[in-house]
Amino acid sequence: MARKAAYRRKRHNKMGMLLVTTVVIMMLIVVTVKSVELRDKRASYAVREEALMQAIEAEEARSEEIAEYEKYTQTKKYVEEIAKEKLGLVYEGEIIFKDEK
Repeated sequence: MARKAAYRRKRHNKMGMLLVTTVVIMMLIVVTVKSVELRDKRASYAVREEALMQAIEAEEARSEEIAEYEKYTQTKKYVEEIAKEKLGLVYEGEIIFKDEK
């Protein structure tokens, strides 16, 4: 009977080890799959970050252009150009030549 008990313990021990090994392997597979998914997400986020950084730079450049245009619109030269182009105003004694088209 002692032999049967020892055999049962060995058998239970082998089954336990097999179950533990199976669980560890399954966890390893899950961790590996999630790691690959996270690596892919990180790469896509890096691409998106680069695109957003370029958009920020473009908007900053546009902001500078708008600020410069705002300063330009407050000058006398701008007022004269608009008066001539849109309103057709001229200085006294100024002669305008037009095409015959």
